[in-house]
This record gives sequence, C-alpha cells and structure tokens, in this order.
Amino acid sequence: MIGGIAAAVAIVFFVAAHEAGHFLAAKAVGMKATQFFFGFGPKIWSTQRGETEYGVKWIPLGGYVRIVGMNPLEEVAPEDMGRTYREKKFWEKSVVVLAGVGMNFLIAFIMFYGIVLAVGVPGGPTLEVGLVVEESPAEQAGLQEGDVIVAIGPYEVTEWGELTSGLESEGAGPTSVTVDRDGELLTSEVDLAESESIAGAGFLGVAPKSDQVDVGPIKGIGLAGQLVWGGITDTFSALFQMVRPSSLAQYFGVFLGDTDVPSEIRPVSPIGIVAIGSQAENAAFFLGILAYVNVILATINLLPLFPLDGGHFAVALYEKLTGRQADIRRLAPVAAAVIGLFLFLGFVAIILDVTNPIRL
Repeated sequence: MIGGIAAAVAIVFFVAAHEAGHFLAAKAVGMKATQFFFGFGPKIWSTQRGETEYGVKWIPLGGYVRIVGMNPLEEVAPEDMGRTYREKKFWEKSVVVLAGVGMNFLIAFIMFYGIVLAVGVPGGPTLEVGLVVEESPAEQAGLQEGDVIVAIGPYEVTEWGELTSGLESEGAGPTSVTVDRDGELLTSEVDLAESESIAGAGFLGVAPKSDQVDVGPIKGIGLAGQLVWGGITDTFSALFQMVRPSSLAQYFGVFLGDTDVPSEIRPVSPIGIVAIGSQAENAAFFLGILAYVNVILATINLLPLFPLDGGHFAVALYEKLTGRQADIRRLAPVAAAVIGLFLFLGFVAIILDVTNPIRL
C-alpha cells in the first residue's frame, strides 16, 4: 500500500519535473509562460502567480506549459512581443523544447547512480538458491529459496560450476541433494529430470542467487549511463512491438473483454505503475522501476512527431535549415494521429490495469 502511494506521488513529481524543465528554460531565455498545468481536460484547481496560472486538471495523463507564440496561429498581444517562442533563436527554442526530456533523463540517471552505489551490481552466481522452478525435482524434494547447496549425490560443491558438473555426472534419475538451511545440513532424495540444454545431464530446477559487487563513484557513472541507454533502447523496442498491426488488433479486443495481452506488448498506465509499486519487495527494485518510468517518459517525448517535444524540435530544425516558417496546419493531421494513438494506448492500458492487474 505504501509503495503504491509512493509510486503515485512519484509519477506526479516526474511529470511536474518534466514540465518544470520547459518552464524554467522558457523563463531563462526570456519567453513568457502563461500556464503550468498537471493533467488535461476540465480544471480542478488553479492559482495565479505573477503572469503564470498554475493548476491541476482531471485527466492525469501528463501536463503542459503554455508558452506565448509556440502556436504559430496564436494571436500575440503587442505587450508580449519580444517574449514569444516564435521570435527566439533556434538554440533557444531547442533548449526549451528539449529541457523536459533532459530533466527526466537527469532524474533517471541520478536514481540509477544512487542504486548502483547503494546496492552494487550482480556478480557471479552463488550456491544459494534464488529461485525454485515450479513442479521441478527441486520443489518435489523440498528445496527452498535461501538454501545453500553443498553437495549433489556424492559430489561436494563449493561453486556453481561444480554443481553443474555434478549434475552432468549424475545424469537423470534418483540421487540426493544436501543443503545448508540456516546452519543445519539437510539431505533429501531427489529424482533428477533430464536436462533439455545439456545432453545426458540431470536437471534439478533451481536458479542461483548472484553476489552483489560494490562499485565506486567513477564506475557508477558509467553503469548509470548504461542503464539509461538500455532503457532508451528497450522503450523503442517496446513501441515498435506495440504499434504493429497484430498488436493493435489485439488491443481492440481488449474493449470486447479479451484482456489476455502478452506482457511484451502490454501498455502500462499510471494505475499499473502504482500496482507494481505496491508489490515491490525492496527499495532498489522499486526505485529502479521509477527510474525506468523517467526514461520511458523522456524517450517517448523525443520522438520526432508533432506535438511531442521531439516534433517541436524537428519543426525548429526544419525552419533553421530552410529559413522558412513551417506550416503547422499541415502537421495537424499528424498531431491528431499521434494524440489519438497515445489516447488509445492509454485507455487500453487503463482497462488492462483495472481488469487484469499486473502481478509480479
């Protein structure tokens, strides 16, 4: 429950931080920002502070900052001339439209960096059982997570490689397995299955727990960067899978009650993230999920599709390279399609997260 509440608060903070990036960058380069809102749709609450209205709206699927002149079709009051988006230089426009994704990438990097410094990174496998496969010989023999394997049959083992060698020597069939459980040696009879990956070897059905290796502050920078980059590539891969015709067809089935959507193409809403947070078993896992949320939010906004941040940057780049003002009216169908696609995926995600909650 506490994890779910923390996840909900974190999502609001990440969206607000994204919009704060745009807002602060606009202020820094002299643009006028008249609105700073979390959410879309009807207004719940707002307050005026100086020239900016701050508030919250009913649909919590993002937020926005309204900058004068960002919409080329907008009429600008004479007193605002000189402070509009359209009048600024290319580099100033770029800083403003990319500041939001920059903020989310920065938050993700800081979170990943803190995680790797605090808990280290996985090292080599130990003999401690980290997972017992369901209906495996290990489960039938009564092995449990946390047991430390010390022997398989007549073979004593001191490292994971020796356990693998022992299983190869024993082969499929009856043998014994000895474990250290809380300081007590227990020996159980086990009927090893035949391994599907190593010919002639026995299959026990356990996975090892890995050592955690401490990392220094310098190495941690590189590891955090790798995690951010991995999140970016994973997000692009997931988006490609989600927009395939077969995936979209399956999403339409969700509205007809078919909520059995494979995890690799399942969109997740803030409701699902809150559910994941409520099930998180440790702080490192929970914070890692939230760091990935930032990467996903930033990566999606980087897509060069109007009206996403990347789309605004693409328009600014086009105007810089050609010296001509882009006709935003021609981009209206693209914007409508992009908004429609993300609203569709958002509603699918909400239905799935309500009717078929994610289970870790």
